Amino acid sequence: MLAILTTAAPGVHAEPAPAWPDTYLGRVEAMAVMQDLNARLLASRSATATLEAWCGAHGMAEPARLAAELQRGLDKPASPETRARLAVGPDTPLRYRRVRLACGDHILSEADNWYVPDRLTPAMNRSLETTDTPFGRAVQALAPTRQTVASEALWQPLPGGWDQAPEPAATCGALAIPAQLFRHRAVLFTGERMPFAEVVETYGSAILDFSRPVRPSDPACTPSPAR
Repeated sequence: MLAILTTAAPGVHAEPAPAWPDTYLGRVEAMAVMQDLNARLLASRSATATLEAWCGAHGMAEPARLAAELQRGLDKPASPETRARLAVGPDTPLRYRRVRLACGDHILSEADNWYVPDRLTPAMNRSLETTDTPFGRAVQALAPTRQTVASEALWQPLPGGWDQAPEPAATCGALAIPAQLFRHRAVLFTGERMPFAEVVETYGSAILDFSRPVRPSDPACTPSPAR
């Protein structure tokens, strides 16, 4: 998920951010950051705009502009449930698009998208078929809105019941963060409430890859002074 795009934007800061500590405070902070972005995305009309704002606010790239790396030559049939949500029959042509969305050298998410080409303009279809333009930017003239179908947590920094459990012992090492953190499935509608696309977005560990202020050291990880 942290692979560098071959066409990284100029001015990108490539220095790696410090690792998150595997301490109670580190895990609580990581969970709070994930929940913050998750809430912003669920309340947003555009994941593209939300991720760009996140990248800029956290100093992850300059300029903070989202780029899509199109995964060409792939196809994935839409499920009957997806076709029902898009209000199309089994014979209606749909197109499939898979991209990695990056800000600078941070791949923030991967997206699978099924859309109804007949509900887009010819210029939008050309852009989606021939360029790496993010989907949200390509169709913004439709004044799209989103309706979330499902939201799934793929990793929890703290176990269930953590708020009632004793504080776990610190490992004094780096927090092991998996490649995938949470996933959304949403239907996109035009301004006239016509469904035209369904997207499955999987958000990765790079959303936590930013520099943070120094925090107090966990006492359990502080060496005792030599006598």
